[in-house]
Amino acid sequence: MDIIDEEIFYGLLLALAGFLLSMVLTPIYTFFAYKYHFWKKQKVTTVDGKALPVMTKLHAHKFKRSFPTMAGLIGIIAVTLVTWAFNFDRGQTWLPLVGFLGGSFVGVIDDSINIFGSGRGAAGLRGPVKFLLITIVGVVLGWFFAVKLGWTSILIPFVGNIEVGIVGMIIIFAFSVVATSNAVNITDGLDGLSGGLAMLAYGAFGIIALLQGNVQLFAFCMTVVGWLLSYIWFNVPPARFMMGDTGSFALGAGLGIVAMMTNSFLLLPVIGLMFVVETSSSLIQLLSKKILKKKIFISAPLHHHLEAKGWGEAKIVMRFWILAGVCAIVGIFLAATGGAI
Repeated sequence: MDIIDEEIFYGLLLALAGFLLSMVLTPIYTFFAYKYHFWKKQKVTTVDGKALPVMTKLHAHKFKRSFPTMAGLIGIIAVTLVTWAFNFDRGQTWLPLVGFLGGSFVGVIDDSINIFGSGRGAAGLRGPVKFLLITIVGVVLGWFFAVKLGWTSILIPFVGNIEVGIVGMIIIFAFSVVATSNAVNITDGLDGLSGGLAMLAYGAFGIIALLQGNVQLFAFCMTVVGWLLSYIWFNVPPARFMMGDTGSFALGAGLGIVAMMTNSFLLLPVIGLMFVVETSSSLIQLLSKKILKKKIFISAPLHHHLEAKGWGEAKIVMRFWILAGVCAIVGIFLAATGGAI
């Protein structure tokens, strides 16, 4: 077995470890989720406090049964244990793992309030508070990335590395973490949707990392892919549980950091195009209601609009996955030809 084969085998072995450990942890999570009633409260208002009659009607069937959330805890535990046990170069895995945990910390607070809170505050953390907390995570890790690791330039595909300085890099790094965390969180609205999109994105950046020789970073991405394979197994319609903000914020923060560590920040909106589309649809809807006093979409983000148009949930999820797979291929191609590899 040559060196390349060993590196690929190593990454796939960790993917298998992440998958199997997640499968083992799922019944444990399920036991506690049902015992302590980790029930997801249905969202009935928008970020600006307006009612959500369309989405409430579309998803009413899900909330007629006990529907646990915060299942992202399974992935947090599995990815952390596998990474600490089998990754031998902490220089490549420390930062994305800490970002992964930092994002999950914000999500756990939000999910805990949603599960155990009551009254008007039971929906979870207010948007500005979540934004502030995840920004702090991004800025602190961005400082470490720029100052301690010495990254002060960013690659522009087909052009080359452009010096942005310490402050510029911290801003870009924090933006990558904040934007991706919120994008994955917004997309997490249909059974298996965000999990499948994130799995394809992590797989693409894992391949880029491998081709760059960042074997441990590749292995980290594959470990996350392993967890997401397990998550999707249990989350095909009808889903057994939701990953919650615990999982979506962790996935987003980790993905943003992996993009920075592979010097592929500008490929993030290509590989994660479906996340961009989903977030943009929500932003367009919000601005349109504020400025034009009318809605562009029946319901936002885009997957809810398609639901309201009569698309089945499985149809939306599968087609978004297919488009995300195409985006992943395009992103890897651009990385290989644009100088990232």
